[in-house]
Amino acid sequence: MKYSEARHGRVFVLRLEHGEVLHEILERFAREKQIRAAAVIVVGGADRASRLVVGPENGDARPVNPMELVLDAAHEIAGTGTIFPDEDGTPLLHLHVAAGRKNHTVTGCVRNGVVVWQVLEVVVFELTDTTAIRRRDPVLGFKLLDPS
Repeated sequence: MKYSEARHGRVFVLRLEHGEVLHEILERFAREKQIRAAAVIVVGGADRASRLVVGPENGDARPVNPMELVLDAAHEIAGTGTIFPDEDGTPLLHLHVAAGRKNHTVTGCVRNGVVVWQVLEVVVFELTDTTAIRRRDPVLGFKLLDPS
């Protein structure tokens, strides 16, 4: 386990609108408000054609080859995640949602493009006094959180 300490900063309440792409909006908002790090919660709707990363194709393969699921209709979603900068200082969102419709639920990462259906409520809890960043892991092939 690796860890570091952080403090609470500002808290932002956002309403995303129909058709907006979740990760694009939150990463742009973080840049505009100079949010270096944050915890994020979301609740609302995802439109059809939203794309979720739903696991590795083969859990033993390196680098990891992610699988993608495209939602075929509007879904209710609830999720949580974090924003931390990469090695270039660019804020990156890592957020997983549970997306449900009727009696079926799927869980995945929003990185490939979750499109808002009607409205999505977001609370961003800024974290300050942290040096944590996302560093590219050459074995896995994606950027991992380095809390130190």
